[in-house]
Amino acid sequence: MKNNRRRLLQGLALLPFAAVLPAVAGDGLAAIRQRGRLRVAVYNDFPPYAMAGGKGIDADLARAIAGKLGLSAEVVGYNADEDMNDDLRNMVWKGHYLGTQPADVMMHVPVDEYLARANDKVRIFGAYHRESLALARNPQRVPALAGSAAVALEIFTREKIAVETASLADSFLLSALNGRLRENVVHFRTVGEAAAALRSGQVSAVLATRAELEAALRPEDRVAVDLPKFAELKVDGWPLGMAVKAEERELAEAIAQALGELKADGTVAAIFRRHGISYQPV
Repeated sequence: MKNNRRRLLQGLALLPFAAVLPAVAGDGLAAIRQRGRLRVAVYNDFPPYAMAGGKGIDADLARAIAGKLGLSAEVVGYNADEDMNDDLRNMVWKGHYLGTQPADVMMHVPVDEYLARANDKVRIFGAYHRESLALARNPQRVPALAGSAAVALEIFTREKIAVETASLADSFLLSALNGRLRENVVHFRTVGEAAAALRSGQVSAVLATRAELEAALRPEDRVAVDLPKFAELKVDGWPLGMAVKAEERELAEAIAQALGELKADGTVAAIFRRHGISYQPV
């Protein structure tokens, strides 16, 4: 599921833009231009990146890219599978065994060397945003954290902290301080539910991805949002990009050029701003 997919981020070696790609080309771009539309895969139920009705950051960016290419965007929602490798198979190079056809391009793919090498049937490229872990906290109960995890997180031996089940934040907190935080790590199905628990006082903090936290918090919520840096946390940020079939070099290059233009003219930043999310350029 979506949460299990995030476990892949643990221990990854992140790259700034492009992964190692096979130097082959396909004819997909010509067929797409003849069709007149770009079929784009996004995750179902993944605010603020993708929501029902073709809404969300990834869906809006997909439409902007398609427009730059002179195409319309066919935004298709897919359910997350067990991990990112399965998602790439289902959404990009093969399709789902239940009959769902793959898309021309998939959004929200970590631009990562390890992931690219493990999936030689896809081409990973086009970083458009750097995602990171963030801590939302009740400043009356939890001060700004500083120092190593062993020092900064000690407060959560007394205060409760929420996470999304089976997420990177979950795995990190359960192992931190030799497991001493386990009884105070409260699990929720979504970041939205965790934020609601912070709002109600059930927990004093939430550790999750920055964009999901910003989407879940309300302007009237009196919480602080920090970007903690713990030496013990090997991965606290990663670039988000796209994937196409490995042979579709021409398609990838066209999309990358369109993305570059959208970054330069401020469209990408405007899309994130419209959704109330802090854009972190790559």
